[in-house]
Amino acid sequence: MSTTRTIDHHHEAIAENLTQVRQQIVELSKHYNRDADTVSLLAVSKTRPITDLQVALAEGQRHFGENYLQEALDKILALGETDTDAPQWHYIGAIQSNKTRPIAEHFDWVHTLSSSKIATRLANQRTAARMPLNVLLQVNIDAEDSKAGVLAADLMPLIDAILPLPNLALRGLMAIPKAAATLDAQRRPFRQLRELLNTAQQHYGADLPGFDQLSMGMSADIEAAIAEGSTWVRVGTAIFGERPGKGNSTLVPEDAQ
Repeated sequence: MSTTRTIDHHHEAIAENLTQVRQQIVELSKHYNRDADTVSLLAVSKTRPITDLQVALAEGQRHFGENYLQEALDKILALGETDTDAPQWHYIGAIQSNKTRPIAEHFDWVHTLSSSKIATRLANQRTAARMPLNVLLQVNIDAEDSKAGVLAADLMPLIDAILPLPNLALRGLMAIPKAAATLDAQRRPFRQLRELLNTAQQHYGADLPGFDQLSMGMSADIEAAIAEGSTWVRVGTAIFGERPGKGNSTLVPEDAQ
């Protein structure tokens, strides 16, 4: 098979996969008495070539998750960041202090904020000419030493520190739980994250408008996530197919970050 035919087949598969994932979201939402329009699909496109994203864009996909900063900036330059129909870019990787400026300048969402220091840098470096940067606070829901995120007990103090900052919009929470074998076990940490969101909503009330987003769920636990109220499911391989590993990631599964 020629290289051209192989690429064409791959691109056809991306379009078919997107249709299947979207249908899965609709069916699961219906099963759990949810409005499918409240569950958004974040296509995890890290390490994927620009041509793959162009195929997804042609199929109506607008939200893309990236965690390798330079690669993401190249894609943003190629595909756009400000037009009405341009992609919405979500940063889903670890945030180091020396990366905050380009993240603040070029991304629409951040899913992995977990420190007031980084929040302050993002706020100061986000230009007022752009809409506020939508941020989700990453919660280490299982208190794992190997994972980033604020502990549940420290969530409120972190919100207190971030709330007065300009140019940021606190939108909700994100988590990557431990892998679990059963649906019930998968649902448990997602339920805990939803309860944390509800507690924060009740505590802050009108001082925290728009704090209603839950970024949780990947290909392997999408059902549990939708059942427990996810508003962003992060899907990579199920859309773009298998990929060779990229060894310098500090954050685990592909769909996660």
